[in-house]
Amino acid sequence: MQHVRLMLEYFHPWTNAAGFYLARAKGWFARAGLDVEIVVRDDARGDTLDHVMRGDVHLGVCPTRRVLARFETGEPVCGVAAVNQRSLEAIHSVNGHGITRPRDLCGRRVALNPTVRARALLTDIVRADGGDPDAVKLVDAGVRELTFDELRDGVADASFGSYWAWEGVMPSTLPDAQRQVWPIDEIGAPSYHSYLLAADARWLACNAGAVSGLLAAASRGFAAAHADPASALPLFERVIPYFPRTTIARSLRAVSTTWLTDGVWGRHDASLMSGYAAWLARHGIVRRPHAWSAAVTDAYLPPRAARAHEKPCVPTAAGALAYARP
Repeated sequence: MQHVRLMLEYFHPWTNAAGFYLARAKGWFARAGLDVEIVVRDDARGDTLDHVMRGDVHLGVCPTRRVLARFETGEPVCGVAAVNQRSLEAIHSVNGHGITRPRDLCGRRVALNPTVRARALLTDIVRADGGDPDAVKLVDAGVRELTFDELRDGVADASFGSYWAWEGVMPSTLPDAQRQVWPIDEIGAPSYHSYLLAADARWLACNAGAVSGLLAAASRGFAAAHADPASALPLFERVIPYFPRTTIARSLRAVSTTWLTDGVWGRHDASLMSGYAAWLARHGIVRRPHAWSAAVTDAYLPPRAARAHEKPCVPTAAGALAYARP
């Protein structure tokens, strides 16, 4: 058995990892000769890609933006699968704050982690609805995601960046009818793969068979979890027993809708990648939007999924990446 360490994207496991846990529980990783250890990051040691590029883990789930930004600096990072086929971020608010559409955020306090990207997304959303982005009052929430109860109690009028498939289904004293959850790709923001599975291209070059086996098993896991979200519920009751069963079940049903396209998991959608890269470039977050096509590959996915980007990422002499030539 080859030991592979796979790091998730957040401070704790959550339902977006269902396919990995199900593939392990069903023995599909083991049948591929893999002993897959699923871990979460130590924030004091950086984000998931920091752990990947140091060699602390072999593969990591991470935001698309971070893969593209680090790739263009010359780091040998490569996205090998798209975990989600749309964005997960949302604007949350509650009834009673006078917010019924994005432009109503003008003059209101919006809690968020005020990164360049988050501010740019919020600006575009408000402007697309005819509002003045400069009139939005930003509240620095850091990495905290405000609950609906906190919004009701006036900590802020709305929050930006929480996930409609996680925080949006969390327990609250407020009934669903009094919650407002707006997925940002439905109100003026670009859609994109929320998360990619990435690795160091130098490790990939020496472990192509292991990666292909892992992705084949993960593809099977995500397809099974999509078909029957409840099948993953007992697995999460073991790894995150501190969350209510009903919350995990609701989140599984919601997030499972983001995993597949045409019945397939993992494929990088060229329109999502190019559109998001262009948006990032317009806001100065990346400089070379067309470089996205060299930063990801479908070459390690099962044949049915590997269509658009079938050449594997390999390290170049300069340490950047290029496509392997046929």
